[in-house]
Amino acid sequence: MTVRKAWVVAFAAVGAGVAFMMVLVVGVYLVAGNLVGGVSGAGRNLAKGSVPAAYQALVQRWGNLCPAINPALLAAQLYQESGFNPSARSPAQAQGIAQFIPGTWASHGIDGDGDGDRDVWDPNDAIPSAASYDCTLAKYVQDVPGDATKNMLAAYNAGAYAVIRYGGVPPYEETQNYVQVITTLQESFAAPVGRVDPSEQAAGAIHYAQERLGTPYLWGGNGTPEQGGRFDCSGLTQAAYESVGVTLPRVANDQYNAGPHPGRNELLPGDLVFFSDDLTNSRAIRHVGIYVGGGYMINAPRTGAVIRFDPIDTPDYFGATRVTEDGAKALPSAV
Repeated sequence: MTVRKAWVVAFAAVGAGVAFMMVLVVGVYLVAGNLVGGVSGAGRNLAKGSVPAAYQALVQRWGNLCPAINPALLAAQLYQESGFNPSARSPAQAQGIAQFIPGTWASHGIDGDGDGDRDVWDPNDAIPSAASYDCTLAKYVQDVPGDATKNMLAAYNAGAYAVIRYGGVPPYEETQNYVQVITTLQESFAAPVGRVDPSEQAAGAIHYAQERLGTPYLWGGNGTPEQGGRFDCSGLTQAAYESVGVTLPRVANDQYNAGPHPGRNELLPGDLVFFSDDLTNSRAIRHVGIYVGGGYMINAPRTGAVIRFDPIDTPDYFGATRVTEDGAKALPSAV
């Protein structure tokens, strides 16, 4: 389905257990114009719950250690490296929430909490060490022309010498991809200031979900013929966006990081809306739906139910994500 300047807006009225939906098509820029003005992506404060509560204060504090980093960028690095898992261990022997290899930890690990030791497995040491290491790299390449943050990230991936030699981000595909991924992914951890631009794929994603209304829920369902075309919540949202060429992660708490986060009063049809029993931690998200307008979403709610419209304004409403192609591409394939 080709989506140009069109938007699908669904309004639902519920009475005596009967839901009625009316679909309207309006100009996407007309809808977007009703949002608060401003430049999207300008904010660098952490979005609500985007970092687990246990680490939020650390990321906020140490993410301001030097001008080359910010809390959202530091959060993006930690998420990309370990998914905020303090017990993560890679095949290359990278360790902990910040995935330091032993040699780098020996040189750059710090005692972040002042308890007398440097423990790579302790986020109270590892997160400050990650920020400190970023700032050390930024100093190494501070005289290199160009964007200080991108040069720092390039030094993190390829080494400071390569950045100095090439006078900026070196022409290595891996390094250029790393810089692009982290700078894009930080938008998923930053609280936006002003307008968040609408997604051109949203109408197609809604159309896909509408076509599956009434389909029985299946835990772990991806909509395959073998599964009778059935879905669970994140299987439905993944398939809806896959239908318009955007590949999302499989589980809801990773889908939350596929773009910036509009406020409740800024929602547009096609935004993903999330629900959690812990409103301080995006990693605890347990449910997702596709917003259609009027305070309603299409979702696959639970075993024994069918894909249907439900209201979003419930006590467990966590927040929303405006999916972007770049945001989805920046996510790790597995976290």
